[in-house]
Amino acid sequence: MDKSLTHSASARAAYLGGLGIAVGGAVLFSTKAIVAKLLYRYQIDAVTLIAFRMLFSLPVFAAVAIWKTRGAAPLSSGDRWRIVGLGLVGYYLSSFLDFLGLQYISVGLERLILFLTPTFVLLISATVLKQRIGRKQWLALLISYLGIVLVFLHDLQGGGNVALGASLVTGSAAAYAAYLLLSGEMVKRLGSLRLVSYAMCVSTVACVGQFFLLRPASGLVQPLPVYGLSLVNGLLCTVAPVFMTMIAVERIGAGTASQAGMIGPVSTLFLGALLLGEPVTSWQLGGTALVLAGIYLLSKK
Repeated sequence: MDKSLTHSASARAAYLGGLGIAVGGAVLFSTKAIVAKLLYRYQIDAVTLIAFRMLFSLPVFAAVAIWKTRGAAPLSSGDRWRIVGLGLVGYYLSSFLDFLGLQYISVGLERLILFLTPTFVLLISATVLKQRIGRKQWLALLISYLGIVLVFLHDLQGGGNVALGASLVTGSAAAYAAYLLLSGEMVKRLGSLRLVSYAMCVSTVACVGQFFLLRPASGLVQPLPVYGLSLVNGLLCTVAPVFMTMIAVERIGAGTASQAGMIGPVSTLFLGALLLGEPVTSWQLGGTALVLAGIYLLSKK
């Protein structure tokens, strides 16, 4: 009896630990929008921001890539090209569009749009892969997009290029959804850790290459706070969430981990208010609630 109680207690502790890691990863990943807004105050642009982010995260992903290569079967020529494509779409294009959009919209709206990625996966599956969408899934989509419309209309009242920013971040979510769909088979063959580390290395080459193509080398000389915030962006908001999410999935399963990720938009909303002075209004809270409800229905399906 004592043994069963001990086993049950240890299992519960392991589950709660996994849940905590999933929540922590979601909050850290969402914080990249806050860090980006703080970096923009130093008059740097999205090209410079993303180059610094990838440079600081590269050593970790390169080390993991080398570690996972040892003892593993060599990549085929086809797999190499697929990884290049996935790195360019999933981490370079998606991240670049996201950071571009953040120049024009609030972090709350940005996080909500990115949180619609599962709905884009569903829509691409329906239109391109011709998979059937059930009535409950359509309802989940409708509820989610109503929430986005609420927050979007609210942010429009503040002026600026909100429509442009929202369009860019929507493109980011769509690009990442395409990455998720295209990477499914390769994850099974290569493993998520190996695939992500390879794709991140490809993305770094693209981001840094873009910087030197469009900006002078003197752009690498920035005020000290830019390096500090970029280090936070690269390690705490990029590397850490990737590994924390993988650990959480192993401990509590993908379904529970994805539902724990729903804390992301909520944390961004309140961190934006605390650190950036962005207002938290009833429109934003209502829109956030609708988006979370829709994604929750979709995850249950």
